[in-house]
Amino acid sequence: MIDKEAIKEAYKSGQIKSLDDVNDVMKSMVKDVIEVLTEQEITHHLGYEKHQSSQIDNYRNGHNDKSLNSKFGVIDVSIPRDRNSDFHPEIIKKRQTDIHGIEDAVISLYAKEMSTRDIQSHIEELYDHNISHESISNITDAVIEKAKEWQIRPLESIYAIIFMDATFLKVRLEGQVRNVAAYLMIGITLDGHKDVLGVWIAKTESSKYWLGVLNELKNRGVNDVLIFAVDGLNGFSNAIQVVYPHSEVQRCIVHQIRNSLKFVSWKDRKELADDLKFIYKAVNEKSALNALKEFEDKWAKTYPHIITIHYTLYPFHFHFIFII
Repeated sequence: MIDKEAIKEAYKSGQIKSLDDVNDVMKSMVKDVIEVLTEQEITHHLGYEKHQSSQIDNYRNGHNDKSLNSKFGVIDVSIPRDRNSDFHPEIIKKRQTDIHGIEDAVISLYAKEMSTRDIQSHIEELYDHNISHESISNITDAVIEKAKEWQIRPLESIYAIIFMDATFLKVRLEGQVRNVAAYLMIGITLDGHKDVLGVWIAKTESSKYWLGVLNELKNRGVNDVLIFAVDGLNGFSNAIQVVYPHSEVQRCIVHQIRNSLKFVSWKDRKELADDLKFIYKAVNEKSALNALKEFEDKWAKTYPHIITIHYTLYPFHFHFIFII
């Protein structure tokens, strides 16, 4: 039997953190793809697979460590080298230290809803069409295998929290470059470890779509989730209740405040945002309700729709904030 109170205490004490450092798991994904790509490059260059015997006098000769700047921060990768030093990788050139722009393509490679042709197009864009179609095909096969292994890997049976958040990408789908939302489902295990559980390109949002995503999690071994934190995705809360009826569902407060500020004039925005923070940073439920009443008295005439939004969410937010 899992001690849920102990998990909540671990969250409060900082043993289980928020997603401020989610970049770590994103960097790991980018690192994996770059290293798979460069390993396939040297295979193509040498003409034989790793550990395979060859008649030529050139062969693999370890790796060079390299630090690359990305929008996720610095990523350390290992680039293979050959004995004759005539291997010149194309994906990460010898003196290249910046990979801004590559990250979006890498994330999309891991996302569901992408065809083999889409992935082929992304690989070609990563290489800027500088290598042969045969080599592109071999590299694509290797990346697809890596992505599929990642997509179907077994997961933990219990997660303390699962966050759903979106990163917006320019992705080539069905031959056209489109702006899409790639939804990342990020789990925090009972010991505080963070892991990206999956990435989905959401062409449409519906309870049926998210029900399929949640059933996929169930099939991959996730039997229980203490808390889901979501940003108001259409149909997601209803789908959660079907698959995980005992889980708490928490609407993301940051997203809610941002959505409220969309309706506020520029001159009032900072003051109103500060007043909202008094509500959501209150030390207990009573203080939060008092702050909410004061907020209503001050802003109801000017922004009645915001008052309605935040009263509608009670006790949705407060239940989450004060029980953990």
